[in-house]
Amino acid sequence: MELRIFTEPQQGASYDQLLAVARCAEEAGYDAFFRSDHYLKMGAVSGEPGPTDAWTTLAGLARETSRIRLGTLMTAATFRLPGPLAITVAQVDQMSGGRVELGIGAGWFADEHTAYGIPFPSVAERFDRLEEQLAVITGLWGTPAGETFDFAGRHYPVTGSPALPKPVQQPHPPVLLGGKGPKRTPRLAARYADEFNLPFVSVADSVAQFDRVRAACAELGRDPAGMRWSNALVLCCGRDEAQVRRRAEAIGREPAELRENGLAGTPAEIVDKIGRYAEIGSERIYLQVLDLADLDQVELVAAEVMPQL
Repeated sequence: MELRIFTEPQQGASYDQLLAVARCAEEAGYDAFFRSDHYLKMGAVSGEPGPTDAWTTLAGLARETSRIRLGTLMTAATFRLPGPLAITVAQVDQMSGGRVELGIGAGWFADEHTAYGIPFPSVAERFDRLEEQLAVITGLWGTPAGETFDFAGRHYPVTGSPALPKPVQQPHPPVLLGGKGPKRTPRLAARYADEFNLPFVSVADSVAQFDRVRAACAELGRDPAGMRWSNALVLCCGRDEAQVRRRAEAIGREPAELRENGLAGTPAEIVDKIGRYAEIGSERIYLQVLDLADLDQVELVAAEVMPQL
């Protein structure tokens, strides 16, 4: 079981804060540092100093870290055109020496689109666009050097692209897809995903969705053993109950609710719950760290949870 740090900077974080968390995670031995891709805060927080762009952040971290992998959960397909996104991710992969992963989804948060003038089509069209984006991005990366790429898409037609630059990782950086959609999500994952991620769901719900994705893989003739399986869960770990309560209060949550719906409690409790996800085949847990000033929690999990996994 691998542990990765997952941040939500739209809730209020500067680049320097994100850098501090990424460096702490790298020094503590975590496998990766991921961030959300949102332009608007959620809930009763100020969101100050304002949003930071996901791929600008990762480009900076690519040059200021050396080992830890870097990625998004999840880049919204509504935010970017597929060709420029393929260029951006390939460039950041080069800047990091081959440590980048692309998590991408259809986009869901309507308010951030209206707040920043981003078109927000229907659910069906967003999935249509996501499917074309995946075809274009992986097609550009997979085109042999010296050849061109064409794609007869409805939303993103491509003609005579030189399909450059190429990422360091071959055949391409890992592509992460995820979500609870029962039909299109499993089909897209079976076709394009190197990793399937489920955020903030129970063990039972994870089993059901993992099974749907495995069934979609079987329909395409793909061995699901070639895919990585992961979950994302909010973290609230303390050395004792008083520290658990303080950390839950700092993020506006209740310890009992977090124990039910996230990873909350002492290190022993965290290990036990992670074990339940491991039993169903989850191989990675993305620890959603909401208090980015609390580096002690990141270090505590590395010291007292990670060695037991």
